[in-house]
Amino acid sequence: MSSEAASSEAALGAMSGLRVIDLTRVLGGPYCTQILADHGADVIKVEPPAGDEVREWGPPFHEEDAAYFVGINRNKRSIGLDLASEGGRIVLLKMLETADVLIENFKPGTLEKWGIGNDVLSKKFPRLVHCRICGFGADGPRGGNPGYDAIIQAMTGMIAATGSPESGPMRIGVPLVDITTGLYAAIGILMALSERQRSGKGQFLETTLYETGLAIMHPHTANYFMHGKPPSLTGNEHPNLVPYAIFPTKTDNIFIGVGNDGTFRKLAKEIGKPELGTDPRFARNKDRIANREALRAELAAVFSQHEAEPLCNRLLAAGLPAGPVQKIDQALTNPHTIARGDIIEKDWYKGVASPIRLDRSKPSLRRLPPKFSQHSAEVLGEFGYSKAEIDAMVEQGTVCGPERKR
Repeated sequence: MSSEAASSEAALGAMSGLRVIDLTRVLGGPYCTQILADHGADVIKVEPPAGDEVREWGPPFHEEDAAYFVGINRNKRSIGLDLASEGGRIVLLKMLETADVLIENFKPGTLEKWGIGNDVLSKKFPRLVHCRICGFGADGPRGGNPGYDAIIQAMTGMIAATGSPESGPMRIGVPLVDITTGLYAAIGILMALSERQRSGKGQFLETTLYETGLAIMHPHTANYFMHGKPPSLTGNEHPNLVPYAIFPTKTDNIFIGVGNDGTFRKLAKEIGKPELGTDPRFARNKDRIANREALRAELAAVFSQHEAEPLCNRLLAAGLPAGPVQKIDQALTNPHTIARGDIIEKDWYKGVASPIRLDRSKPSLRRLPPKFSQHSAEVLGEFGYSKAEIDAMVEQGTVCGPERKR
């Protein structure tokens, strides 16, 4: 291959040539498939006749689609398909003939009820990687139960570990479990595809919200296994490190995070209080934890004499972990955000770029988030269906036109 051809191929994205049939809705699954789509995968989003419900999770809306949907469905093509009908399942099986990945988040047992469970799919399509995202898995006391981000936060100890004594337990303000489940699903898919290169076989993989919730409870699970005590509510403080918290300044709040004793001594010197670094109350991390409030008072007195942005700039330039506590508008318009190309735009669309930055195989914004069933004719034509056949399926309700069934 010539260098020019290699460069052109790399520009299509690292996942170029991968076909993904995406039966997922809401957040975890679409988040996963957008990761793959950003890097070149052909993601065909198969929606039920009512559409992905998050199209209606607004305001705000662009035309009829909520920002919630728009933010996690770029670079995909949409087809509305009634999988509860035999005709819809026949179309799905036709699409799976050339697919590398099937991802779905149906309640365990749903595909089996329709006669297209993994036992059937793995025999019919031996190279297919089949990923299921669900709440709790198919077995165990809660097997088959539905899962929701906030409920999993509650059940895995996350809410109980978040908040301050004043606030009480708090839900984390982003759907962390859903998003991380999507990330784990993407990693699992890539692992299965890598293994397929050796074995020639696909496989079934499952990621659940519940296991994800437990897996990301670090360091609380590790601490509990070590000393048997559940975490207390520490607000913005870290249970294992001091200082690691918010401090007020003349202007805005800042966050200081110190990971070791050497860094603390360097911080003390940089803020003009080198004696704090050798003070027996603060010299070691375990001493700082024991004297947390005394150190907070010492640091707060110093920081209150400075403005947030210049102070953080100076500390960061010195290699110290400090940052201003910014609102979302400040973060999205920050000069560093702009300089790194972290915001991508096309026509009316604006979003946050993929954080996976490969040197040659770069992510791209090729398609705007699709309208419901926008690409039905295009996609079905690729699978050999004639216009007359597509029109007939739309008439029968097997394939959906642009109007969702409310």
